[in-house]
Amino acid sequence: MVLEANECDFVFEPQITEEHVETQYGNMHCIMTGTRKANRPVILTFHDIGLNHKSCFETLFNHMDMQEITRQLPVCHVEAPGQHVGAKTLPNAYTYPSMDQLSEALPAVLSHFGIHSVIGLGVGAGAYILARFALNHPDLVDGLVLININPNSEGLMHTVANKITEWTHTLPDQVIAHLFGKHEIQTNHDLIATYRHHISVTMNQSNVSQFFRSYNNRNTLEVERPVPGGNINVRTLKCATLLVVGDNSPAVEVVVDCNAKLNPTNTTLLKMADCGGLPQVDQPAKVIEALKYFIQGMGYMSSASMTRLRSRTTSSSSFLSFDGSRSRSHTNELQHGQTHSDEKRGRTRHNTDVSMESISNSNVDQIISKSTEVAC
Repeated sequence: MVLEANECDFVFEPQITEEHVETQYGNMHCIMTGTRKANRPVILTFHDIGLNHKSCFETLFNHMDMQEITRQLPVCHVEAPGQHVGAKTLPNAYTYPSMDQLSEALPAVLSHFGIHSVIGLGVGAGAYILARFALNHPDLVDGLVLININPNSEGLMHTVANKITEWTHTLPDQVIAHLFGKHEIQTNHDLIATYRHHISVTMNQSNVSQFFRSYNNRNTLEVERPVPGGNINVRTLKCATLLVVGDNSPAVEVVVDCNAKLNPTNTTLLKMADCGGLPQVDQPAKVIEALKYFIQGMGYMSSASMTRLRSRTTSSSSFLSFDGSRSRSHTNELQHGQTHSDEKRGRTRHNTDVSMESISNSNVDQIISKSTEVAC
């Protein structure tokens, strides 16, 4: 990947390091891109079931708009054991790690690369793993961008349904149903065919099956929304968090449910209109623009060019069917790009639910206002 420097005529190639990092739960294939900078976090990615860092994030990170972010923040892609391209079948004696164990393997990865803090970017199973990691190691996580996160364990009925599905459907069919909604499967034949071929040909079927089984056996993320005047020590994500889901994703309801369980002062829900199960693949430019605002709000991209999002007043019924009558307060963190250290000193930031639908030019001060949806 070639990145162009701002206002310069030369181009440069970022440093890329690809290694298998040994952890107590198996080797994690990792790709470190860019040069770590003092007092700046690293973007840490984790993929979903049936995917790896290329099939999950390549469209996003190869997009020209992403260069503005990757010039300033290095990236570390992490792949679960046996999920990388060309992976050999895992030994019979190897017990595939649980979701909780995969999250506990991440400190070894950070230590290996000398990373002291991260902004997590995860999809599906990867989002769950990063959320669990942030709950257990809050000092290592500055922020989280969680796409299609399901914080709940599989109930008995789901477990039985999964067993029946295993008997009656091929593994690629099961993974496709996990990644994409019915409407997308029925209408976007080219995309589905591409991912079905990837899952069937590129990925090691045995290893994918073990990763999938581990995800289906996950525990519920024990998080609780803080209540004013209530217990101040409730277990919740302490970092700035952006939840992302496409409106045609099979994960819509569970993502909204997750939003209802998190702290509204540091959580934003972004529901993308006309978008399928993989927003970072379906609409990468819009996801990148949201990432820019999110990172700028943490104080790491104060000079970012914010040109594509616009604000529009939310109707009185917006998100009521999802979030009830919970009020959404004014937030100006993204407007002024205040530093993350300010937040750690106690500055609060109020929740905003946003929906991405169309594009028009606007400046940052117009983006987040009282009771707004951000549309792009």
